[in-house]
Parts: sequence; structure tokens; C-alpha cells
Amino acid sequence: MQPIYAIGDIHGQLERLHEALAMIARDEHAGAPIVFLGDYVDRGPDARGVIDLLMQGQAEGKPWVCLMGNHDRYLLRFLENPRYKDPNVSRPLIWTDPPLGGAKTLASYGVDVSEGRAIEDIHADALEAIPQAHRDWIAGLPRLHETDEHIFVHAGLRPGVLLNYQKEDDLVWIRGPFLDWRGAWGRLVVHGHTALDVPMLYPNRLNMDGGAGYGRPLYPALLLGRDAFLLGPMGRVRL
Repeated sequence: MQPIYAIGDIHGQLERLHEALAMIARDEHAGAPIVFLGDYVDRGPDARGVIDLLMQGQAEGKPWVCLMGNHDRYLLRFLENPRYKDPNVSRPLIWTDPPLGGAKTLASYGVDVSEGRAIEDIHADALEAIPQAHRDWIAGLPRLHETDEHIFVHAGLRPGVLLNYQKEDDLVWIRGPFLDWRGAWGRLVVHGHTALDVPMLYPNRLNMDGGAGYGRPLYPALLLGRDAFLLGPMGRVRL
């Protein structure tokens, strides 16, 4: 049985990410693959540092799989069009509006996001400040990762749709139809996107978004087949 770790939504919380990786380093299966479930940017203070760390780890050959989240995709779409509003958002918001948190991501790249600045000026500075290597890395992130026992995805899957026919909008944005679904997927679906107080295991899925984007801890999980263990400062707790 191949052990594998999962880390939920990071949202620019670089210090929390270091803590989560340290918890994994202390675990007996340290060195096993880690799947990061997306949303590396927005809301937290150091999105740039998070991306730098993940890119460096992969460049060093660490067995890290990084999936794309809806916030990561929003960054790319903002760079294409600063007034872009994703139709999957319940309110008509642009990426720099406070609920989405894109301004904090831009600040981590040194962009002046002072209140009152024209969005076109912020956009021009963002194009200069965000390295092309970061944009290329985000654009190349996979939307799914599979093992014999698991399907890893940022937001979830649409019930009744074969895996090969899932739409990207659902993979990075879906909530209700997926969260309410009680049927079996054949494998455990490991996802983030919908923030909880702590990660939680359900009969057919594991939600790893413990709310780090809102200041809560970032706890990784160890998966041994269908068994899931949350790692914390004191070691493992079975979910």
C-alpha cells in the first residue's frame, strides 16, 4: 500500500506551509508523494513565497503533485483581463475585490494595491511584477491526480459525469452537487475548496480545506488506502 500525503488550500500562508511540511518530515512515511490541492494564492500574506517553495521542491525532484485551484486560475485570468468576473462566483467580483483576496497576492509581488489606484494601473504593474515562470507554472498545473485508491481534485466532481468528461469549471469550482452527493465514486475523492474548521472524512470523500485562508492551521493528511490520518503537532489522528 503506497502512502501518500495531501495538503489542502494554502492561500498564501507560507509559514503554515512550512509547519505542514515539517509535520510530514517527522512522520514515518516522510518521503512519500505529497499532493497539494490548489489555491496557493489569495487572502494570505505570501503567495509569491508559497509558489517559490513549491516550484523549488519540484525542481529538486521531490515527489510533489500540485493541482490547480480556482484562485490560481483567477490570477491568470486577471492578467489577461483585469476586469474579468468569473461566472462561478456568486457575486460579480473582480479578482482584487476583498472577498477573493487577489490584492494580497499582488502585494506579495510588490505591486502597489493602494485604495483608489486605477485597476488598469495595478494590472500594468502586475504584468511587470509576476515572473513569467510563475505564470507558466500555474498554467501548467494539472486539474486531477489519480491513484488506485484516490482521486485528487481541487473542488470536486460532477455526479453522473465520467472522469474523462469532467469540465474544468467543475473541477476547480463545484460545491453543492458534489458536496451533497452520497453515492460512491469507486475511489476516495480528496479535495479542498470548501472551507471547514478542520479537514473531515466522509464516506465517499475527504475535504482537506481546514480554512488556512481564514487564519486556521494547515494540517496535512496521510492516506493509507482508504484510511486517513490528520497530522498535527502531536502526531497522527485518525479521521
